[in-house]
Amino acid sequence: MTLPGFPDAAPVAGLAGGILIGLAAATMLLGIGRIAGVSGIAARAFGITDSGLPKGSAWNFIVGLPLGALIVVLVTGGVEAQFAGFLPILIAGLIVGIGTRIGSGCTSGHGVCGVSRFSRRSVVATITFMATGIATVAVMNAIGWEVIQ
Repeated sequence: MTLPGFPDAAPVAGLAGGILIGLAAATMLLGIGRIAGVSGIAARAFGITDSGLPKGSAWNFIVGLPLGALIVVLVTGGVEAQFAGFLPILIAGLIVGIGTRIGSGCTSGHGVCGVSRFSRRSVVATITFMATGIATVAVMNAIGWEVIQ
């Protein structure tokens, strides 16, 4: 199934992925009473913070993220992907990391878990994430800067 004007869109796969993310977030919240915020869990795994999941559980969660992607690749045969060069990814990762510390969370914590709990702070954070992403793409398109190599 394709969407008019978006020949590379995969709405069924996106819907399935969204359902799985929602189920994982709900399972974690209802099962152990914790928010599935990846930046907070990563901070706990790497010893940046002492709050949240037990350190072993945080590491299990972090290791499970790429393992889940690996399972999808093995089952489906993978997808063709393009990535920016090393330097843009490094810079973007640092900016995102700083932003998640300043904003007290990331898109998984605020956008998935916080918005679904009607948290005002999370709604504001998610609007900020989205507006910043849209503005960044608009500026990059305006100056003709292609990051994907």
